[in-house]
Amino acid sequence: MEFGRVHESELNTIDFTLPTEPAFNQQVLKGKPQKHPKVYLGCAKWGRTEWIGKIYPPKTKEKDFLEHYVKHYNSIELNATHYKVYGAAGIEKWVDKAVGKDFKFCPKMYQGVTHRGNLKGKDFITTEFLRGIIAFKEHLGPVFVQVSDSFSPKRKEELFDFLKSLPTDMQFFMEVRHPDWFTKPDISEELFTRLKEMSIGAVITDTSGRRDCAHMHLTVSKTFIRYVGNSLHPTDYTRVDAWIERMKYWINQGMEEIYFFMHMHDEAFSPELTVYMVDKLNAACGLELKKPVFVQQQQSLF
Repeated sequence: MEFGRVHESELNTIDFTLPTEPAFNQQVLKGKPQKHPKVYLGCAKWGRTEWIGKIYPPKTKEKDFLEHYVKHYNSIELNATHYKVYGAAGIEKWVDKAVGKDFKFCPKMYQGVTHRGNLKGKDFITTEFLRGIIAFKEHLGPVFVQVSDSFSPKRKEELFDFLKSLPTDMQFFMEVRHPDWFTKPDISEELFTRLKEMSIGAVITDTSGRRDCAHMHLTVSKTFIRYVGNSLHPTDYTRVDAWIERMKYWINQGMEEIYFFMHMHDEAFSPELTVYMVDKLNAACGLELKKPVFVQQQQSLF
């Protein structure tokens, strides 16, 4: 992901401190520990050739990437659906790879709906998108809706009308990026209040150059976090530590589900930071999340 990228020389000058817990969240979390929270951790794509010989066996073919990905992660932020509307037949082929696993696909809404023109008049293409992803069945996680960086609060009623038109038997999460959504308190309050009223989650994006997008607001008792690391720079680890503390706090306050997606400007390094995070998160929260197992480790098991 390129969003929020800064030059490496700037990283040590950025304040990566996560914002304090918004009072708003008290409306959502019940304040009682969640005994059995669902925590899903994944990446944005399984088709990473950089992982061949790292977590995918040498000479792995592209058609087999997902088969290996599900051995290392329990979810995927599925960006593929942003670029093409898939029918049930194509999606069922992906589902076949996850049969028998507690694995969630979190499809990103098709760009023809969200990034091309007005959100009005998109009923047909939206329905086709939703018709396809229903094929994920029990493996369907939250649906990720993103509008472009230029989509400002001046179009808020257009956005809210569109969100109100979405089916209520699916969980949706919304990501906005225009700075005015976050820097103008009255706009922010309206955004999060309206999302809460519609039971739509607010995506939290933690990236170096756009600290405003790490807003920490919860509009449902679930969260969808997009974390963007910097190729194992030292700050990646301290930022992950801060997230573990926040997620532990949320679980103790009643958080039901967490979806955390590991991004890198260079995705080759996502598995390493995932391993660090899972080890720390399991220890802090008493979880048993799976983590990537590197090829050398796999070979030593036989």
